[in-house]
Amino acid sequence: MKRLFILTTSLIFLLLTNLLFAQHEDITGLWKTIDDETGRVKSVVKIYIKDGKLYGDVVKLFRLPDEDPDPVCDKCDDDDPRKDQKVLGMTVITDMEYDEDDNEWEDGEILDPKKGKVYDCKLWLEDGKLQVRGYIMFFYRTQEWLRYDGDI
Repeated sequence: MKRLFILTTSLIFLLLTNLLFAQHEDITGLWKTIDDETGRVKSVVKIYIKDGKLYGDVVKLFRLPDEDPDPVCDKCDDDDPRKDQKVLGMTVITDMEYDEDDNEWEDGEILDPKKGKVYDCKLWLEDGKLQVRGYIMFFYRTQEWLRYDGDI
């Protein structure tokens, strides 16, 4: 009987750990960024975990014919190392930490390379879509990003 209890307890622990880990990992991968002002797909961001924190790099851009095909972050602050760097390959999401209680990533930052502005950031999944909230104090904007399965 004791053996059955230990086996059952171990199995439940493994299942719960796997569920938490799966929720924790679901956010990683490739995401299409959707401009919340125009509704247009702007880029693909690869989200990954490094040293327990979450980051996001721009891996593809969708540019209109009249737009610079290889833009740089010319509006970034002078003290930001991304100033005048190419947007393609740039890390735009940094230092996000996972909050198990809220099942979301927070306490990091996100850069809007077009405007050169850095915002506090919060990320979470909702109905399979990535909710990306950038905010300053009580003011915020939330974008909804979609999974990307195309070519890079």
